[in-house]
Amino acid sequence: MTSIGIIGAGQIGTAIARALARSGISATIANSRGPESLEPLVAELGDTIAAGTVAEAAQKKIVFVAVNWSRLAELFATLPDFNGRIVVDTNNPIEAPLFKPFDLGGVPSSEIVAGLARGARLVKAFNHLQAELLAGDPQAEGGRRVLFYSGDDAGAKADVAATIERLGFAGIDLGALAVGARLAEFPGGPLPAQNLVRFG
Repeated sequence: MTSIGIIGAGQIGTAIARALARSGISATIANSRGPESLEPLVAELGDTIAAGTVAEAAQKKIVFVAVNWSRLAELFATLPDFNGRIVVDTNNPIEAPLFKPFDLGGVPSSEIVAGLARGARLVKAFNHLQAELLAGDPQAEGGRRVLFYSGDDAGAKADVAATIERLGFAGIDLGALAVGARLAEFPGGPLPAQNLVRFG
């Protein structure tokens, strides 16, 4: 079974951990404050979710990165080359809680993240749906909630798509990062916060 790490235990990182736990999928979650700070969360989520260090989470085959935009460069500077492992970019170029957008000069945020995550096969996903919907039941209105993803590596996208399916969501491939990341990026893209359902 593919090993999974989550770096970041804010709203999105925690929501992803809850979705994985609900589906019985094992993962290691980490934050900057250390494993001890996550003990209440992992006790709540059960045996499939473990607390670890950032370095431990970053060694997994699929690594979800869900930290504040302003801290991404610092985070990736502390991590070694990913050597072809998959990084799932769940981030948006905003700073909570004010949701102040960063001026990226027209460059898609995932292009910046791809440059920071040395040696990673990057997939953009899990950034367009609100945290409570990610953590909740993927079944809705007689169908499945949609999760968009995009990337330039077909194998990496296939692995992320398989994870999305295991979680019970309906994955939709938006194509290459240059196209899909712009569509799903907040702010600016047309797809963020769209709670869509696929039938059949």
